[in-house]
Amino acid sequence: MPVIVSLLRGVNVGGHQVKMDALRGLYESLGLRRAETFIQSGNVVFATQSRDLVRLAKRIEEAIEKSFGFRCDVILRATGEMRDALARNPFAARPEIDPARLLITFLAADPDPEGCAKVRAMDIHPEELHIDGREVYVYFPNGMARPKLSWPLIGKCLKTPATGRNLSTVRKLLAIAERLETSP
Repeated sequence: MPVIVSLLRGVNVGGHQVKMDALRGLYESLGLRRAETFIQSGNVVFATQSRDLVRLAKRIEEAIEKSFGFRCDVILRATGEMRDALARNPFAARPEIDPARLLITFLAADPDPEGCAKVRAMDIHPEELHIDGREVYVYFPNGMARPKLSWPLIGKCLKTPATGRNLSTVRKLLAIAERLETSP
């Protein structure tokens, strides 16, 4: 049974508070199996028979709105896609990179090509940004508290919903997904 990583945008960081046990229960009520949450920012790993991840994301978004009273974007990645996102990390060969300062932003759909060109042309130094498929990798050498990069502007250019997790969190989510894949 495929294992999926679900990343919710704006949960427990933007005023929309959800207890993780309630979120886990919601996923299980949708027939998603062995749901596990990780930290309080809307990460759920689960097993499902569903192959249509776009349709499944919409179903989860509607259930969250009905149950918790707000709408949030839900971005799904299969275990192999998470593994691939980590393998494509353009910063992987740089041992000085602090995993807590490297953000992998997962896009809901392919980004707008013109928007990608605009983003790549932006002067965001000292931050470094790489767009690869449906992931955007951003390194914040001075931390994420006061970056030069404006994520709302980047998101507007790319024309697709997105949510980011630091490298440490992405590694942990993949480890949970791989464990669920091998357990009965």
